[in-house]
Amino acid sequence: MKNTTIATALSLIALASPFANAYQKGDIIVRAGVASVQPNDSVTGTLKTLNGAVKSNTQLGLTASYMLSDKVGIELLAATPFKHDITSNGNKIGSTKQLPPTLSLQYYPMDAKSALQPYVGLGVNYTAFFEEKSTLGDLKLDNSWGVSAQLGADYAISEHVVLNAAMWYIDIDTKAKLGSANIGTVSVDPWVYMVGVGYKF
Repeated sequence: MKNTTIATALSLIALASPFANAYQKGDIIVRAGVASVQPNDSVTGTLKTLNGAVKSNTQLGLTASYMLSDKVGIELLAATPFKHDITSNGNKIGSTKQLPPTLSLQYYPMDAKSALQPYVGLGVNYTAFFEEKSTLGDLKLDNSWGVSAQLGADYAISEHVVLNAAMWYIDIDTKAKLGSANIGTVSVDPWVYMVGVGYKF
């Protein structure tokens, strides 16, 4: 019953707009909005002893998708640099900035009559850490490669403009050093949420 109710609600939303939102091979969809990185972090080594944690941050998110076919697209996720406070037992002991470009292969299941276009994606992420600071000394975080999974939806409000909501789970692991000493590994593994608008070219 619950799944039937959800399906019915999505159908009504799709029918509410007079604009079909079918994507076609060669289309480019650029999206911008508010993006929030919310770590699901765990730590090892000295960082675990310190009860270390990484705080959330919100910035401008940008994505650009190119449709390889009517149903399949490739998307690049970018953003202005995220700045995360690093804490020990709830007290700030440092900070870092990071950029998490993510390349995803996407699938769009809906047909040409639907204003609502959900999609799923699977991809690869590269996270670059920089401007690391700590009250404990010279902090260094290694850059990270990892996989990502995505769920999102576009809703047409005109022939070219869409409303967008998307979320990603990203595998981000980094080794931390204080001076020359290894102090543990941080599995950031964030959920990333973005809400904004898009334009179809």
